[in-house]
Amino acid sequence: MRCMHCGANIPDDRMICPECGAEVQIVPDYNPLEDVLAREVKGSVEGATRQISSSDVRRYNRRADLTQNINSTRVLSQGELDRLREERRERMRRPGEGAQRNVRSTGNMGRRTGGMRNTEDAPRRTGGVRGTGNIRSTGSIRNTGSVRQSRDQNLRSRDERRRQQQIRKREAAKKRRRNLLITLFLLLVLIGLGIYVVYQNSYTGVMKKGYNALQSGDYAEAENYFNRAIVKDESRAEAYTGLSEIYIEQNDLDAAESVFLTALETQPTNEGLYQAVIDFYMETEQPEKISPLLEDCESESVLNAVSEYVSSAPVFSLEGGTYEEVQEVRISSPTGGTIYYTTDGTDPTTSSTKYQEPVLLQDEGEVEIRAIAVNDKDIPSVVSSAKYTIEFPIASAPAVNPATGQYTEPTQITITVPDGYTAYYTMDGTTPTSESSRYTGPVDMPANQQIIFNAVLINNSNGKATDVTTRNYITRSE
Repeated sequence: MRCMHCGANIPDDRMICPECGAEVQIVPDYNPLEDVLAREVKGSVEGATRQISSSDVRRYNRRADLTQNINSTRVLSQGELDRLREERRERMRRPGEGAQRNVRSTGNMGRRTGGMRNTEDAPRRTGGVRGTGNIRSTGSIRNTGSVRQSRDQNLRSRDERRRQQQIRKREAAKKRRRNLLITLFLLLVLIGLGIYVVYQNSYTGVMKKGYNALQSGDYAEAENYFNRAIVKDESRAEAYTGLSEIYIEQNDLDAAESVFLTALETQPTNEGLYQAVIDFYMETEQPEKISPLLEDCESESVLNAVSEYVSSAPVFSLEGGTYEEVQEVRISSPTGGTIYYTTDGTDPTTSSTKYQEPVLLQDEGEVEIRAIAVNDKDIPSVVSSAKYTIEFPIASAPAVNPATGQYTEPTQITITVPDGYTAYYTMDGTTPTSESSRYTGPVDMPANQQIIFNAVLINNSNGKATDVTTRNYITRSE
């Protein structure tokens, strides 16, 4: 037989075309007699039956013989079709067995069909076509039903195969989705484990371990973790704070402070480290150490970052030194705040004299003024100080008139007194003091006597006396 697809010859023992690979479909040949019989059966049902002559039957048989396709497959009964399908399934279950179980020769098929090809014998076999009752009893009608049943079974078989294919596709898709979800889950688990491992060895992870050890009182282990964090990133202040807290827990504030100061020696521009030191001083109630720390800082960026803690030292309006007159000193702070000062050389505190008006220096001698400024955060500045010495000038010995000599006429003695001084005198040769006679105007020279007149000037501000001026007078009357 020939392939319906490519026209190639197919051996009788093959069910698949050797050229195109198409599967041989075993279906009954077309028989025009079957159509005639089917119409007659339908007509009998509808009450429109008619007699069919033997000549009509022969004519249909001859037309079928002439138009029969030599490439068509052999006509099989339903039982043979079922048996062939069973053999085919058996062969598929047991590959390797001979194809003779699946395919039968054309001659055998012809023998199984039972003489349907010879239409001349159809009347004899059917006993003549003389009525609808005889037509119903023929084997041709039964064969037509088998063909329809076979076609229905083929359709059902194709539908079943399609349904099975769809089921397999859905199962395969479900399996792919399940495998994908499992793969994604495993990937997420691996990523999570990687993140956990990285975190445990990161700066944050090591710091967390350090604080856990600190809370449990294992100071050596905590110190080890904080030092590891410093090695990972020495510019971050958290690890230094952790180390300082180890010493704070042990009441060793000097060692805690040393942690920060040592780090600042190598990182003088680390803003975070300066902030950490300031926080340490505030928490340990040592605000007075903040200003000295910032006083030594030369980084503008650091000073700007902690500007709220900056408290500038006070400034004096008068430079320290020696002065011959009474002085007043004004004190101010560049960053504002409240100023406190002392004049006895001691360091001022918030309990010292609060500056409200200029400091008056009116006593002769040395005075040291020391002052601090306290800002809004109660941060005291460093101490500013200045020393002042007041030395009032000493005037020359007073001028006394007239000069030493002998006088025969009554004469008056006068003393020149500069501003700020008071003159005192004696006439018996003794040294005058502030207890002696006070000069208020010219003094009459006594007659007929020899006198020694001494005069002195005493500073009204400091009580210092000048040198003494001495005059000798001899008076005689004529």
